[in-house]
Amino acid sequence: MRSLSIFGATGSVGEQTVDLLVRAGGAEAYRVVALTGGRNLARLAEMARDLRAEVAVCAEASGLSELRERLAGSGVAAAAGPEAMAEAADRPADWVMSAIVGAAGLVPGVRALRHGSVLALANKESLVTAGPLLMAEAERHGARILPVDSEHSAIFQALVGEDIAAVERIILTASGGALRDWPLEALARATVKDALAHPNWAMGQRITIDSASMFNKALEVIETREFFGVSPDQIEVIIHPESLIHSMVGYRDGAIIAHLGAPDMRHSIGYALNWPERSHLPVARLDLAQIATLTFRAPDLARYPALRLAREVMARRGLAGAAFNAAKEVALDLFLDGRIGFMDMGSVVEAVLEAMDADLGRENAMPTLEDVQAVDHLARRRAGEIARGRAGAA
Repeated sequence: MRSLSIFGATGSVGEQTVDLLVRAGGAEAYRVVALTGGRNLARLAEMARDLRAEVAVCAEASGLSELRERLAGSGVAAAAGPEAMAEAADRPADWVMSAIVGAAGLVPGVRALRHGSVLALANKESLVTAGPLLMAEAERHGARILPVDSEHSAIFQALVGEDIAAVERIILTASGGALRDWPLEALARATVKDALAHPNWAMGQRITIDSASMFNKALEVIETREFFGVSPDQIEVIIHPESLIHSMVGYRDGAIIAHLGAPDMRHSIGYALNWPERSHLPVARLDLAQIATLTFRAPDLARYPALRLAREVMARRGLAGAAFNAAKEVALDLFLDGRIGFMDMGSVVEAVLEAMDADLGRENAMPTLEDVQAVDHLARRRAGEIARGRAGAA
């Protein structure tokens, strides 16, 4: 019986992972080692009971007593707080889903790799902040990282049986998010509610707003460079409003291989769960005659400054990815709190990168986990200072 853990079980990707496990037999088919979650303790406890997990961990230490109460009599151990999350990752498992949103997913992912596990990586921030470190850790311990982002899973599948040296270009598709058809001059007035109205995907709050700003695509551009080892000038982004082509790989003979499927994360989760085999998945089948037309357009960098910033981060390398992601997370929090506007998120991140240029290290240096965490902390502080300074000036 395969053993597995899910980090971020109560988020969108975690919920869909649990859905696939339950459909495949749940606790009768898998030994669930650890489930972790955020504030939704009722759902975390329900999952842990249903899957008979060994331990359930909530991210906030303050949730421990409630979680223990909800798990009483179940045989599932309860734990809470960052150290408990790391300790859960130290429990060996054959397959680990990393679906925690943000930089908080880095430490559990690194620790899971040290057991030689298969790490199903939905936490794009791990590769953005510490790509060389994560890939080196996997190689050192004979572990395997499988991409779960729909775009990177599509690229991974399009590369099966191919030589990476034959790749000419990698084309990441983007829906364009909830505001893709708004006039450019109106974006400064966009509200959180506006940015959450995604036309295609059902995702969590933070990633949906990141989709509207294209910060998620900026992270994915950097992730592509780190995971597949291609040069930045081989990576392209194109707006594809239908979200049916999840990404494409172009080869030196002119051929382009595309991965198509309904906009359902269970495609990429299921591929990682069953790899190297393919199993039946409960996803919609495309009716190409009914779809009839697929459309594409180039992204406007004035509308999506995050894409330009991603190019700058890749050129800088070092610890620039850690600063970029941390500043982005703080800027998103500020927007959610109504303290800055939608278009201010990009300018805050850019200001942090400029202010921290001297702190980001040499291009080819291998960062340590401590280096990444230090820059993450500093960038968050700088982002807050910059936002407060602008508010004071206003």
